[in-house]
Amino acid sequence: MPSRPRAYWKGYLRLSLVSIGVELYAATASADATALHQIHKPSGKRVRYEKIVPGVGPIEASDIVKGFEIDDDAYVVLEPEELEQIKLESSRAVELAQFVDRAEIDPRYFEKPYYVTPEGDVSTEGFVVIRDALTSTGKVGLGKLTMRGRENLVAVMPFGKGLILETLRYPNELRAADPNFAHIPDLKVDKEMIELATELIRRKSRPFDPAQFKDAYAEALKQLVERKRAGRAIITTGEEERREPGKIINLIEALKKSVGQAAPQRPPSERGRGGAKNAAEPRGSGRPKSTGRSGKASPAKRRA
Repeated sequence: MPSRPRAYWKGYLRLSLVSIGVELYAATASADATALHQIHKPSGKRVRYEKIVPGVGPIEASDIVKGFEIDDDAYVVLEPEELEQIKLESSRAVELAQFVDRAEIDPRYFEKPYYVTPEGDVSTEGFVVIRDALTSTGKVGLGKLTMRGRENLVAVMPFGKGLILETLRYPNELRAADPNFAHIPDLKVDKEMIELATELIRRKSRPFDPAQFKDAYAEALKQLVERKRAGRAIITTGEEERREPGKIINLIEALKKSVGQAAPQRPPSERGRGGAKNAAEPRGSGRPKSTGRSGKASPAKRRA
């Protein structure tokens, strides 16, 4: 069994007079990201940035303080000790003060997830009680958690054998949606088009499997770096991958054609007999054809 990473936070999950020792672990990672740096091409050295003040030049880090802008080039300067005085101490407990249905929480509020586990055997029973109670009621617990000087609104919900704690954004951190949607007219579209689109959605519906979705840019970037390191030819993306969005001349005909191309989902019993691949990949979906013995799609072209 692989060892668990170091806990991000340790404290208590509190429900009224019941306190359960818990540990938080990061549920996301960015270790696979390929970082790019700015390089001075003639020398091949990395570009570094120097902290300067216009009219003064380079300055020492010890001369830097923080400030809040109140007007153009006008700031209220805040000393480090003043900021320390208002800094919140990291809390040792998440108080579940309210419970709501998960559907009530606008998805825009979800920010970052953490795994929650019991801290030691003595906490396991109480942990399981809270987890199972949340599961049976279909509710999400809301509370606050202070970490690193910032008070976070959090949502706690069941997840497998454990719990997930999601930090939530505050209302003032969201932008209003209306300015973005105001230009969309109120149209009364043809009923047949809605039925066709509904049928297309039904045929393409299947359980969510995140493993089937890949970050194509990250993969292409890694391949580019490896090929350059090895001194091999550079591969460019085919023009078919860069097409501008086309205009649909006849929407209802395009929908009919799409429905005809989308293979309906087969029952699980049929998929087990080799029908899964055909059900998951509609005919004529516009995907590149396989080439070579590997059978993998090859949308790339070699640069001459």
